[in-house]
Amino acid sequence: MTPEQALEDLTRKGLLRELHALPDNRGRLVIDGETWLNFSSNDYLDLGHHPALIAASVHAVEELGCTAAGSRLVSGHLDLHARFEEQAAALLGTETALLFGSGFLTNLGAVPALAGDKATIFCDRLNHASLIDGIRMSGLKWHRYRHNDTDHLDELLAKHPAADGETRLVISDSVFSMDGDVAPLAEIAAVARRHGALLMIDESHAIGVMGPNGAGLCAELGLKPDAITCGMGKAFGGYGGFVATSKTLAALIVNRARSFIYSTGLPPACVGAGIAALDMFAATKGALGQDAMARAERMHGLLAGAGFEMPPFASPILPVMVGDNHAAQEFQRRLAARRILCSAIRPPTVPPGTARLRLTVTRAHTEADLLAARDAFAEVARELGLLP
Repeated sequence: MTPEQALEDLTRKGLLRELHALPDNRGRLVIDGETWLNFSSNDYLDLGHHPALIAASVHAVEELGCTAAGSRLVSGHLDLHARFEEQAAALLGTETALLFGSGFLTNLGAVPALAGDKATIFCDRLNHASLIDGIRMSGLKWHRYRHNDTDHLDELLAKHPAADGETRLVISDSVFSMDGDVAPLAEIAAVARRHGALLMIDESHAIGVMGPNGAGLCAELGLKPDAITCGMGKAFGGYGGFVATSKTLAALIVNRARSFIYSTGLPPACVGAGIAALDMFAATKGALGQDAMARAERMHGLLAGAGFEMPPFASPILPVMVGDNHAAQEFQRRLAARRILCSAIRPPTVPPGTARLRLTVTRAHTEADLLAARDAFAEVARELGLLP
């Protein structure tokens, strides 16, 4: 198949993706002089433009320049990196933490590093692509258990006992990025512990939003996984990623994770903003996350009241299910005509037949914004025959 034929095939299936430049990515933004509402941002706490984060980022650039200028193991490990890692570990209650260039790079490196050369990995079927790619990169045996099905996980672990010298690693998101539902973490942890398996939890969509002082769902439940990973493009309002873990496992990651070893250290601007976000989490004692969750729950109720079949409320991620790829794209276009930004999510990001609008609520959204969005979604759904 030629590149042209491949693009035609994607278009025919309603799977073609294209870039669309925006002047900004706030929850409310101005395009060509008109105010738009953005319900596709992951900046849940609206920290991306917060003066404290901007000032910390600018200060880091003025003091240290625009780059770490080397990989962390060569010359790119700065005092600023160490300071962030100390504060992140303190928030999550782990011995240490390690910064990576992004959340994706964190999972890409941490998974094979934790598993080692001889392991079997057990992974929730709906885990984020970065976790799946980390597993594939390891080249190890792996099994996918049914989404949030701890009985199936238990069966798989029993069916595949550890061979001599073999590691077994269980991996799950805490909040799933496309459905917004949460994993049964206490049950997963109990199953992993019973079978002597390591446990890795991605808390990218929970840290900052949930738990004591924004420490995430594991902290809220009093759980201590062997490793917690987090991408900083969500509630942190910035960029980067990290793994919080024990000193022993961190040493293994430093020595094994190719995306850590061979990547330039995270730029000072990103680290400065990350430290400022951690300071905000501590200073507000989790209130920002509680506010974001309250607004999201309000939006969930408005959509349900308008006639949409909504899953139980769990996070700021609210899926509005459509099913057909082309219908989801048309839904997105008609929302845009009403100055509402909300992306159509289609396979392979979600399973076939489950295309949806992924709506995210942030602290930038007012009650009036939520009501306007509810009305726009309902109007478009009726036009497309998705609501009576």
